[in-house]
Formats: sequence, structure tokens, C-alpha cells
Amino acid sequence: MIRILFVCHGNICRSPMAEFCMKDLVRMAGLGDRFRVDSAATSTEEIWNGVGNPVYPPAKRELAKHGLSCEGKRAVLLRKEDYHRYDLIIGMDHQNLRNMRRILGPDPEGKIGLLLDYTDHPGDIADPWYTGDFERTWEDILRGCHGLLQKLDPR
Repeated sequence: MIRILFVCHGNICRSPMAEFCMKDLVRMAGLGDRFRVDSAATSTEEIWNGVGNPVYPPAKRELAKHGLSCEGKRAVLLRKEDYHRYDLIIGMDHQNLRNMRRILGPDPEGKIGLLLDYTDHPGDIADPWYTGDFERTWEDILRGCHGLLQKLDPR
């Protein structure tokens, strides 16, 4: 089983969008039983008394536009032990990457990277919390997830 963890700042916009996008892509490819896909935050801002906030409503609406439900998803915090629980730990931007490395420590197995590194146009996925452009974020996430799936299962 290939275990993937998507990571962003609060785990209420980009990383859950990537989680549910990737789950859908592997399901449509008939590979759902070969993958475990989750998401997490580098910050506790969206986690109160141990309970994470749900997916941000505009992100939830963007997922719904594409037929995807994220019901029940709540923000969770990235933890040092996640390095050993997942095969790939994928951030959305360089700030996430810095925070991931701070939390996870060294990356001797080369598990940590950025989602758009799996495309022809590497870079950051803009945070729609600030841009308000959830559609553009979705497009970038979809490109990244397609590229990631192609790398992991090139059929």
C-alpha cells in the first residue's frame, strides 16, 4: 500500500482538497485498495482543544462542484511520527515545506516534497484563504495529483 499525506498550513483548504482529489483519482483508476491518502496541518490554528475545524466552506463548495464530499474531515496536526507512517509527505508551498521539515526533522528517505513538483510547472499552490481563488487552487491541485498518480502508477 502507498501511503500519502498532503500537508498545508491549517488543513482546512489545500491539503484536504488534495486528499479528496487524490482519493477520487485512485478510485477512478481502480487503485483505491492500493492507496491510503490523508492530510494534515503544520499549524494548530484550526485545532481547538484537540478538535480540528472542518474543511473551510469555500473549499468544501469547490470540492462539491467536482462531485466530491469531504464530510467528516477535520483538521489534524502533522506529527514527527508521521514520517514513518507515510511513504510520501507532500506540501502545497515552500512555507509548508519549511514547517514540515521543522516538525518531521531530516528526510533521509526523500519522502518530503511539493505537489506541483509532479508537474511540468513546479512551484507553490497559492493559498485560497488569502487569494479567494478556490477554482485556481483546485486546478493546480488536480494537475499535481494527476502528475503524482502518473509517477506512482504509469499505466
